[in-house]
Amino acid sequence: MAKKKNQVQSPAVNLGVQHRKTLWKQMKSRWQIYLLLLLPLIYIIIFAYVPMGGLIIAFKDYNFRDGIFGSPWVGFDNFIEFFTGRYFPVVVPNTIILAAYSLVVTFPIPIIFALLLNALPGRKYKKVIQTVTYIPHFISVIVMVGLLYQILNYRTGLYGAIYSAITGATAPDILAKGSNFYHLYVWSAVWQSTGYNAIIYIAALAGVDQELHEAATIDGASRFQRVLYIDVPSILPTASIMLILAIGNVMNIGFEKAFAMQNSLNMNYSEIISTYVYKVGLAMGITDFSLSTAVGMFNSVINFVLLLTANWGSKKLSGSGIF
Repeated sequence: MAKKKNQVQSPAVNLGVQHRKTLWKQMKSRWQIYLLLLLPLIYIIIFAYVPMGGLIIAFKDYNFRDGIFGSPWVGFDNFIEFFTGRYFPVVVPNTIILAAYSLVVTFPIPIIFALLLNALPGRKYKKVIQTVTYIPHFISVIVMVGLLYQILNYRTGLYGAIYSAITGATAPDILAKGSNFYHLYVWSAVWQSTGYNAIIYIAALAGVDQELHEAATIDGASRFQRVLYIDVPSILPTASIMLILAIGNVMNIGFEKAFAMQNSLNMNYSEIISTYVYKVGLAMGITDFSLSTAVGMFNSVINFVLLLTANWGSKKLSGSGIF
């Protein structure tokens, strides 16, 4: 009797075994799809998860001779050095200001653009506008910064020529004023990314049932009312997911563009965490990998906390989140 009792399995165990068998059968029947998934999975493991082991450098006084695990342990000394250093009051506020400014401006504009484009009656006009607005996204950051500096040159640029033609005087050099860095960075990003970022919202609007618009038109709703009460609610779930992702990545201000736009006149405004990490680790002759890793880790932790907070807030307000 004892043997028979021991051989009896619980329903939960049986269900688990059956589920594993079913999953294995599905994987065998679709092995080509899983084979395609293998390469990106290996890529993510090698370039995203394996390097996480290097974060231990942030807690060590790293040197090449002893290696990562042989270098002496210093605990939180690298973080304390950053928090008490003279660059902390510069790079952190600059990063926060630029990140908040970018989020407030660059997030809603693609949504508004998609709504306006969807409201246009002519299909040909939509295609032309979409194509024209997509093009700047494919211009490299360095080329875009070069164009920006050429156009805004106060003597030989388009801005300087127009100003001199209208006023007869030499234009003020807006590139020489450091505080203009924020505006140039953000609004050039609007020009470059609005069309491309609007794609996902245009796709969401394309899935809206046209019978809703027809019923609203019969009831006497104006075009603005249809946009407000039909189109906007239809893209809210998509917008909430994109907002969570944007907030979770808000502190990762693009290094290439900020570094390319830096000069001696705007350094107090353009020095952000990503450029500081690069200079400390490679460019300033310091090669302090431990400090640069600690600063990068601090930035990643802030992003992670913001991502969790945004996801929690989205679930509370709209009931949707990414996890």
